[in-house]
Parts: sequence; C-alpha cells; structure tokens
Amino acid sequence: MTESFGLSAVARAALLQRLAKRRGEETPTNPEAPPPESPGRDLRTLPGARDLALMREAGEALGIENPYFRPHQGVSGAHARIGNRDFLNFASYNYLGLNGDPRVSAAAKAAIDQFGTSASASRLASGERPDHARLEAALATLHRAETALTFVSGHATNVTVIGHLLGPRDLVLHDALAHNSIVEGARLSGARRIAFPHNDLAAAERELAAQRRRHGRALIVIEGHYSMDGDLPDLARFTALARRHDALLMVDEAHSLGVLGATGRGIAEQCGVDPAEVDIWMGTLSKTLSGCGGYIAGRRALVDVLRYSVPGFVYSVGLAPPLAAASLAALDLMLAEPERVTRLQHNATLFLRLAREAGFDTGTSAGLGIVPVILGSSIRAARMAAALFEQGINVQPILFPVVPERSARLRFFLSSEHSTAELARTVALMVAARDGQPG
Repeated sequence: MTESFGLSAVARAALLQRLAKRRGEETPTNPEAPPPESPGRDLRTLPGARDLALMREAGEALGIENPYFRPHQGVSGAHARIGNRDFLNFASYNYLGLNGDPRVSAAAKAAIDQFGTSASASRLASGERPDHARLEAALATLHRAETALTFVSGHATNVTVIGHLLGPRDLVLHDALAHNSIVEGARLSGARRIAFPHNDLAAAERELAAQRRRHGRALIVIEGHYSMDGDLPDLARFTALARRHDALLMVDEAHSLGVLGATGRGIAEQCGVDPAEVDIWMGTLSKTLSGCGGYIAGRRALVDVLRYSVPGFVYSVGLAPPLAAASLAALDLMLAEPERVTRLQHNATLFLRLAREAGFDTGTSAGLGIVPVILGSSIRAARMAAALFEQGINVQPILFPVVPERSARLRFFLSSEHSTAELARTVALMVAARDGQPG
C-alpha cells in the first residue's frame, strides 16, 4: 500500500519519524517517577488504546484539533452554539427540528411536574406510568403492528432483543454495514452470525439457501436507512426472501422514522410495502422523536414474551416519564405536520445534487436525510472538517478504523430547518477547503 491516512510514502515516513521523536521526548527521565505498571495492570494495553494514542499523536503532529466531544450550549439541530460561536450544524439527528419545539418541551415539563424525572424502578416492579402505554400504542399504530414495547436505550434494544430471542442453534444473517448494536446482539445470542455484502440480496439468498436447514430459527436483520452511507434496502425483496426461507425479518428504523416516506413513517411507506410483512420493527426515540430510548413493534406474541423475559427490559429501569411524553408529543407533531418531512427530503436532495455537481463523491446516498462526502483518507477528512469548523460549519469526520481508510468521509445529517442558502454556502466552503488542501 503506497499511501496511509492519505499521505504518500515519503510523507508518512516523515510523520512516523516525528511521532517517534515525540515519544522519545516524552519518555520520563525523572528518577523519582513511579515505576511502570505491571502488564496485568497497565491500562495502556487495553484493546484499542494503542490505536487511540496513535491517532491523537498524529492529530497533534499535523495540527488537527480533536473534533469530538465539543460541548454544545443549547439545543442542536440545523444550528448549534459551540464555544460561544454560532454554527451551521450537520452533526445532529434532530431531522425535523422537533427537539426544542416548545410543544415537545411543554409535554416533558408537564410529565416532570406529575411524575418526576425518573420511573425509579423497572416497569415490571413499580415503574409503569400512563405515558408508557400511550407512547407504545402510538408506535404500534405507526407501524400497523399489534403492539409495541419501549426500552431505555436504542443500542440496548438491539443487543438485548436479538441476544435473548436467539440461541446457539439459530442463525442471524445481517447486512455487513449493520449497526454495532445488531452485531453485538447476535454475538450475545450465541447464534451463528453471517454478514452478507451491503444490500446484496443475491448473496443473502445464497447464504440462506446453504445454511437454513442446519439451524432452528433464522433472523434476517437489515436497516431501513443506513447511517454511514444514507442508502436504502429493497424492502419488498427482503420480505420475500424471508418468506421463502422461513425466516424472521427485523428492520432497524433508527434513521428512517421521520426521514423516509411521504409522512415520515419509514421504509415501509417509502417502498410501498405492507408493514405487516416485517416481523420485528425496531426504532429509536432519540432522533426524530426527541427523547432517548428504543422500541420494538410487532405481533403481540413477540412483545408479550419480551415484556416478561427480555433482560434489557425486565432488569432495567423504565423509560423516564418526561422522555416518554416528549417522544409521544414529537410523534404526534410529525404526523400532524408532514410538511416538515417534505422540507427535510427537499433539503437532502438539494444538498446531494450540489455536492455531486461540485465533484464530490457521495457514494450510494439516496439523498433523503444523510449524505456522506467520501474524501478517501482520514487526514483529508479531518483537515476538511477542521477548515469548515473555522468557517462556522460543524460536520463530523468519519475516520479509519470506523470505515476503511479509502472510505474516510464527512457525514452530513440534513434537517428540515436548513435553508437553501445555507446548503449552497456549505458546498461552496467545501470546494474552497478541498481546493486549498495540498495534494
């Protein structure tokens, strides 16, 4: 490989030399310094610690500020305030601008006044509140499902549900770009786990045909809207695939709700598929719905088992009442004001077109809410993010090893509240940053 982190072999060697020199300079020479930790207690040897240290050193050597964990001083959506500066923001999942909407905030405040800030126990014990049932009924209606169940974490929803429903005799088949929570749930279950190439139905079919008879249950897991690439699956063909092979189909709608479909109902509405064709709908409350948590919607036989046995629900505190109330209010507003979804999709389509016309690689994005700008190296992505930040644009770089080095990118999350002028200005600044970079 002639390049690493977007650098030529010569530049990479020079960078490594600088890092080696820096390590030498930082070697403690104080005779009173404490001795090094024994191998078993040396936390610098934890998995990932060395890679993290290298990335930090490389950033410092190249003069690139750490773009992560910057505190925001207020509600973040299409705009944000960071370090007492106002920014145009593309790093928020507040797709429809409902987080911070006075009506959503009022619902949360009313719930605090009545129930306090916590459910204070698992719902099975004594943490059940009326807003839990109301929210779950609304989510079930949204997905045309028999019932639904909410959890305190979106990530934990996938981990605990997949990990609980399947066992060592079973099979989990998932898209290669599936979210970490799906992969961790499959690992927890002990089931055989097979990842098929992204959105490759033919490959998924081959794997199922070869493996299905060797296992008890089979679960296919896909996402309705892939957050790294902004593209979609062919839902109708995946439902047919599941039926042909007697498999359950689970769809993660984390980045679909409020983004896909004419009224924001997600991938089923976008593709014109009967939601009943999907066995397990999973979604999050922290994005369009302005709360925090996750949910499962589906047949009553499934949800009843989860309600009384899945560890992440039975042994976890119930969803905080103000979060349940906020998410219910946001869901009601999404359905009552579909023009928000229309604006979001218009903005995403426009941004995608402008970026492509400017010569940027946007991969397979459908232009419905998420648009990656693939820059081909971590250094290039980090430098462009830093240059944009200086100009008042907040967008996060996605770097190796989260994505392959050649796929390092900036990831733009669009909002219904962005203006056409703001999107055009952003692309113009991207062009200036790209043309001003060496190499």
